[in-house]
Amino acid sequence: MRRWIAGLLMAGLVGFVPTAFAQTARTFKTRLSPVPVAAYNVNVVGTGTVTATLTGTTLVIAGTYEGLASNATQAKVFKSNKPGIRGEALLDLKVSGGTTGTIAGQFTLTPAQVQELAASRYYVQLHSEKAAEGNLWGWLMPQEKR
Repeated sequence: MRRWIAGLLMAGLVGFVPTAFAQTARTFKTRLSPVPVAAYNVNVVGTGTVTATLTGTTLVIAGTYEGLASNATQAKVFKSNKPGIRGEALLDLKVSGGTTGTIAGQFTLTPAQVQELAASRYYVQLHSEKAAEGNLWGWLMPQEKR
């Protein structure tokens, strides 16, 4: 009986917690540019932008790209030891395809992943038909509040 009453009391208090501890969103942005490792490939062209918004542990990614030499095939979030160094694929993003299009995704991150994102260890890489090893990339960098 005590557990049941304690449960009811906790349930009543839980409703007030989100208001008192509202989470603010943190924004990360990048400009997508040709992958340097594949720069010898004449098909590695184009530009883009990506914005990632982190609220609590929910990461929402939205971006655009244009000017590719061939249709986009996939995009992923990669994790690296530090900016400028290639890393391992971590999260799959959705691409609209085509030489101009959109990138999107929504993920729940672990606390460790939230820290890695804040430390600028994540980058977005877009692949295309003629640049399967990577066409465009850019590091997700924290934006200052204004």
